[in-house]
Amino acid sequence: MAVAEPILANDQDTGQSELAQRLARTWSQPKGLWGWFCNTHHTDIGIRFMVTAFIFFLLGGVLAAMIRLQLIRPENSLMGPDLYNQVFTMHGSTMIFLFAVPMMFQGFGVYIVPLMCGARNIAFPRLNAFSYYLYVGGALVLWGGLLTNTGPDVGWFAYVPLSGPAYSPGHRADIWSQMITFTEVSALGVAICLATTILRHRAPGMTLNRMPILLWEKLVISIAVIFAMPAVMVASGLLLLDRLVGTHFFNPAEGGDVLLYQHLFWFFGHPEVYIIFLPGAAIVSTLVECFSRRRIFGYTPIVVSVVATGFIGFSVWVHHMFATGLPQLSQSFFTAASLMIVIPTGTQFFCWVATLWYGRLQLRLPMLWCLGFFFVFLIGGLSGVMLASVPVDLQVHDTYFVVAHFHYVLIGGALFPMFAGIYFWFPKMTGRMANATLGKWHFWLFFIGFNITFFTLHFLGLRGMPRRVYTYGPDMHWQGLNVLASSGVIFMTAGLLVFLVNVFRSVRVGGIAGNSPWGDAGLEWSMSSPPPPYNFLHVPTVSGRDPLWEDPPDQPVVVGLRDDIRETLVTHSLDADPQHKDEDPGPSIWPFLSALTVSAAFVGSIFTPWAVPIGAPPVIATLIGWLWPRGQSPTPRQTGESWVH
Repeated sequence: MAVAEPILANDQDTGQSELAQRLARTWSQPKGLWGWFCNTHHTDIGIRFMVTAFIFFLLGGVLAAMIRLQLIRPENSLMGPDLYNQVFTMHGSTMIFLFAVPMMFQGFGVYIVPLMCGARNIAFPRLNAFSYYLYVGGALVLWGGLLTNTGPDVGWFAYVPLSGPAYSPGHRADIWSQMITFTEVSALGVAICLATTILRHRAPGMTLNRMPILLWEKLVISIAVIFAMPAVMVASGLLLLDRLVGTHFFNPAEGGDVLLYQHLFWFFGHPEVYIIFLPGAAIVSTLVECFSRRRIFGYTPIVVSVVATGFIGFSVWVHHMFATGLPQLSQSFFTAASLMIVIPTGTQFFCWVATLWYGRLQLRLPMLWCLGFFFVFLIGGLSGVMLASVPVDLQVHDTYFVVAHFHYVLIGGALFPMFAGIYFWFPKMTGRMANATLGKWHFWLFFIGFNITFFTLHFLGLRGMPRRVYTYGPDMHWQGLNVLASSGVIFMTAGLLVFLVNVFRSVRVGGIAGNSPWGDAGLEWSMSSPPPPYNFLHVPTVSGRDPLWEDPPDQPVVVGLRDDIRETLVTHSLDADPQHKDEDPGPSIWPFLSALTVSAAFVGSIFTPWAVPIGAPPVIATLIGWLWPRGQSPTPRQTGESWVH
């Protein structure tokens, strides 16, 4: 697509250069430490989400290595049962709540979605920044507990009655409960920002049937987050009330129900699997189209599959509860739903394969990770079909077979697409190319190590090794397989070290990327790399599904947006026709201050319920500062005014 290009250093067009300079001044972010806390631009916040989530991925990996070292031989004394319980709880909680969703949904979404939409910033940028600070607050609370020997020790799911007041005195389970509140409020905030951006800030001409598949998947995930996250917040909130206030929501002796907790938790927990998987599938759809050099095969079936996955994902949560003694008739319904959800996922697989089959495959580094994803996630999906059967699930439910399954699904669905996406958009974020040779070493070391570790766990589970035990006797004959599984960690660690070396080296001395090093069709590649603070010199319009491949050289651009204030274009949800102009609120310290006051109230409520009414006035004060009207109102659109030229 021939949208007006952002101004480069050698641009000779004086008018365009002056416009770029004015926009750069208008959309610039404050500098220095103060400016870091005031920044609300989506590219900066998106990179922060990704970097922070990756740090917690590394920390969670350290905990996983500790688990493998503890189980490498029978009757090992490296960790006692108390520390082991904290470590495996922190590992699961970190990987699910602090890495997978913040990286795959929030990080990539916040950075990429506005660029793909042709917008100059994300909708509600202050809410977006607030969500990041709240996420960091929850992460610090959780890891602060571990570092002070008060880390949660009841599993990343915190089942009652184990996590209730009778069996978990102290504040370990309370810390876990409030971490849930932190991270899920953060995810809800980002979901609102992304859904609004996709529905109301798309470039003119980008009708629903021209939206990139990545935008469809982010929209479906955002809606799933809005419906799923409140369930786990209710579960953790009721647990906190049982522990601090003395309610009895989950106490059977007083009329409560322990299974209510599991229903609430897994009503969130299984859509969570697809909240993690669908962002990875969106990355794969984008890369398959780019590196096969053809339009995606089966655009409509893929979109329908994504929407179906979002709906069916809410109807399969009970397959996590087959061992709880539920009525067999209800189990049969959830078995059917668990098998049915394979169909839309399989549809996406077949469309990806058909695209590659009929295209001209370029086996570049990001595509290598996509092929690894195909292999790994397929194994996880096949074992998932096995676990959907009640008799099989009852036999292996509490064994390492299930551990192997969900690592193949979650790492296959998140980690392999994550590295593919990082290598793919690394030139856009930094302006430089990652080293392909180091990237291939990273892939093969990690791919080999991953399969050595987690494929072996299938056999440990079939031999009866239970989950969540800190040691075992020598007469169980599990040591050999545990040694083999633990050896894979060495390969994965080496691969991650190569990746870190590659990133730090490429940021400084990597080859200059240019605007579109991969030749992709998305709008994000129509600007300089990294993007300027205003994203697009002129807000583009589109006339096809793959704008940089299909649109004519004289494709119109949007005119009429002021360059002295931060004006953004708001379009119709269905056909993306321009409707009116809005003003971006700009940098502000108030989202950070609001996150501080909310965090203080959340942390205080771990110790006393009085923290909520005491903490409310500072929260209200910072929200007033946040929402206080400032700036100029954009000029309303005149009847009959044309916004494209």
